[in-house]
Amino acid sequence: MRPDTPAEHIAEAERLIRTATRYPEDQEPLLLQAAAHLELADERERASALYDRLLASDPDDPHLIKALQASNLWEYGHEAEARALIQGIRAAAPADPAPWEVIAETLENHDELTASEECFTQAATLLIPENTPLTRATTALLTGRHRVRRLLGRPHDEWDMVADTRHIGPIPLDELHDPKRIWALGSDDPAELRAEIARLRAELGDRRAALSRPFPVAILHWPQRELAELLTSYPTLAAEYPSHAQHLESIEASLRALAGSGTTNLGIVTASVPSYEAFAASEKTSPASPSLLAEYATTLAARGKATPWPPSAASPCWCGSGKPYPECHGGDTPIV
Repeated sequence: MRPDTPAEHIAEAERLIRTATRYPEDQEPLLLQAAAHLELADERERASALYDRLLASDPDDPHLIKALQASNLWEYGHEAEARALIQGIRAAAPADPAPWEVIAETLENHDELTASEECFTQAATLLIPENTPLTRATTALLTGRHRVRRLLGRPHDEWDMVADTRHIGPIPLDELHDPKRIWALGSDDPAELRAEIARLRAELGDRRAALSRPFPVAILHWPQRELAELLTSYPTLAAEYPSHAQHLESIEASLRALAGSGTTNLGIVTASVPSYEAFAASEKTSPASPSLLAEYATTLAARGKATPWPPSAASPCWCGSGKPYPECHGGDTPIV
């Protein structure tokens, strides 16, 4: 279960910080996720301290950390520092779309719409040269730019038309980003209110995808030999894993159900008994506890150990059979 209350977010942040201490080689993704949980708990000063800690450690992605720090600082009254960080990122012109999106949305969230549009446009000019295929990340930049330009009343340009074309949601992008929609919320007409609720749901789905966690929602996969060793050592877990074949079927079914519910950024993490036992020791919990399995999967994903799901049609199946995915667990059933 994902954290929901401030106390749960703080507890999860503290667990991730402990894990980062034990695995210093993985501290960057772990502490970034911990900072995100602290922000959700409104512990913004503690989150800021984590960003400072990361920036002092020669991180792999300093521009993204500075962008997240700028967003966090602005939220609790440090606007001047936030603006300085944003200016520094724009001057550095990073080649990664993520920091650009964060700083442009920070400006947008504080009604700095002209500066936000300039930031999105600068990023698009830098990262999407002519005839360059779009990725999910660069498409997100064009979508954000489209939204801000609609708020500013700008006429459509070529990149706005590209954003419209790339949008795959049930409601057209122009309608989602229509600034007049706010007036529909005050309507007494039930039909208008229902239409607005449908638009908001679609937009929420887009935002969830754009602001997805830095690591996948991951399902734990035990290779056959590892599962046999696990159940020999901890027979109480047999209720979780009646057989290896059922375990594999359950992984595919769970991932398809998550995809069908609109969850994106899905993955699979491969488990081993020694790794699991070390994790249990670090958490001061018995490996026989079924509740530890989900935490173990989340920690492996946070450490960058997840394999994206679903595999491409030409790739081997995730289960390790060596067969192409469509001929194994991919089957003939389309993924919704």
